[in-house]
Amino acid sequence: MKAGIHPEYHEITVIMTDGSSFTTKSCAGKAGDVMRLDIDPKSHPAWTGVQRIMDRGGQVAKFNKKFASIGSRTTK
Repeated sequence: MKAGIHPEYHEITVIMTDGSSFTTKSCAGKAGDVMRLDIDPKSHPAWTGVQRIMDRGGQVAKFNKKFASIGSRTTK
């Protein structure tokens, strides 16, 4: 490796969403920094298989209300 061109590689602590933590090496931050995760494999739907419905009376409800009468028209 060429000297002087690589970033510093040091230990940091990573804290998961459930509060558990582990130590790893990284180029991010400074030695001894703490990285708190907002999303991790324990909480992300891609890994857990559990999804929450985010639309509660929002865009889908507006769409259904706006176009509810289509198809129910009668001709005289």
